Amino acid sequence: MKACPILSLLLSAVAVLAQVPDARHQAKPRVSIQTSYGPVVIELEPSLAPATVENFLNYVKSGHYSGTIFHRVIDGFMIQGGGFQENMTEKEVSAPIRNESKADGLKNTRGTIAMARTDEPNSATSQFFINLADNPRLDFTSNSAAGIGYCVFGKVVSGMENVDKIAKARTVWRKGFSDVPEFPVRITKAEILAEEEQRGNDK
Repeated sequence: MKACPILSLLLSAVAVLAQVPDARHQAKPRVSIQTSYGPVVIELEPSLAPATVENFLNYVKSGHYSGTIFHRVIDGFMIQGGGFQENMTEKEVSAPIRNESKADGLKNTRGTIAMARTDEPNSATSQFFINLADNPRLDFTSNSAAGIGYCVFGKVVSGMENVDKIAKARTVWRKGFSDVPEFPVRITKAEILAEEEQRGNDK
């Protein structure tokens, strides 16, 4: 009995698609942040916050985060890092990026990563923070400077227990800054994970 040509074509198409990696997986790169408290893996959302993710990945690729610290730790709120070195001097940064909090619709829930900034909504550069709890007051509510919010661009998919350990670090005042860990919480390295490493973090 002859095979149906249409059925053969459909089966061939299914076979080809089965060999193509999941586009959704490819569209969400993951970054491993090595800290003195252990690794933290972040999954990014380039389709929702393209400019923010590109900016973050550029800092990762340049090696900017190596030698920085988590300089602001508030248990029950968030941990912030990516800009200061151990002596509390800031690393040189690129131009600020636009705030995508309104466009991406992502919320500052526990385990998400967002861009830190000044009171100027479009002032984020290299610093980021990881939410330790749901923080709705940081979400977009309006176009005003007070309501624009803080742009979320990914989430922790591995190592949240290490984030929680950092949250318990004893903090002090240092060089005019509050909530600085008494002993440095170092970022030794940040790197984009290869696909096989990403799959390994899903196990």
